[in-house]
Amino acid sequence: MSDTTGRALRLLSLLQSRPVWTGPELAARLGVTTRSIRRDVERLRELGYPVRAAKGVGGGYQLGAGRALPPLLLDDEEAIAVAVCLRLGAGGTVAGLGEAALRTLAKLDQVLPARLRSQVAAVQESTTTLDSPTSRVDSDTLLTLARGCRETERVTFAYAAASGAESTRRVEPYRLVATGRRWYLVAYDLDREDWRSFRLDRMTDVAATGWRFHPRPAPDAADFVQRSTSVAPYDHVARVLVHAPVDEAAQLLAPTTGRLEASGTDQCVFESGGNDLGVMAWHLSRLPWRFEVLEPPGLRDEMRALAARLTVAAGPG
Repeated sequence: MSDTTGRALRLLSLLQSRPVWTGPELAARLGVTTRSIRRDVERLRELGYPVRAAKGVGGGYQLGAGRALPPLLLDDEEAIAVAVCLRLGAGGTVAGLGEAALRTLAKLDQVLPARLRSQVAAVQESTTTLDSPTSRVDSDTLLTLARGCRETERVTFAYAAASGAESTRRVEPYRLVATGRRWYLVAYDLDREDWRSFRLDRMTDVAATGWRFHPRPAPDAADFVQRSTSVAPYDHVARVLVHAPVDEAAQLLAPTTGRLEASGTDQCVFESGGNDLGVMAWHLSRLPWRFEVLEPPGLRDEMRALAARLTVAAGPG
């Protein structure tokens, strides 16, 4: 890198560090004349950086914002700070922040030098956060899977099923899905020759294989995870017609409890799974809207039995 190019990059870093700099201030920081500063500003403009200049009191050089602004230039300390914050944010509970942080972290990690990656890891390992109701996921696991999804690279991992059975999986990762409490990977299982969803907190020894694959037709990731967590694992599947707009029902019925589908403007169908029809009847009885059980017939019988017990419990009158 030539002295001129290096000085232009240092100038860019200074312009990003605060809103306005005067010419003499920049010249003093870079050890050059104000004429050299003007030439370097022109070079930055040619590269697409919108550097503004204003004369008079309060004037100076300012880096403008807009669509033409290329990526930020970060020094070592700034890169480490951003990476650490993104790793912490990827496991957070703020709606939408975890997925955005993970995507950004995957991009940043791709260009971080090895020496900075080790410093980021050191800070991460020495940081402790208070427990939360979410299932904590190792940030390196998230990052490896995110890279696999983006770069169509096969990954392997050890997996513990809900039954406790352990297995080794070879998959083609497709999408990561965050439900608010947990992270899931939607992937094509090479040994079972079918699509599967995996909870990240049940994974260990996640590793990229270096083998690339051609993407195959895939299901909708969010819908696939919703079905696999709220319907597929259970003995019974209930379909209930709820007399409420789907947007209103969605405020109470989380995606992890079942699937909602609009049925006109003022109704929706709620589909959910369970292993005990009696327990399902009790949960449904707490819905604040009028509803009818569409299926299964056994659930209607449980609803009648529950209604009879509640009538007796209410006493005479």
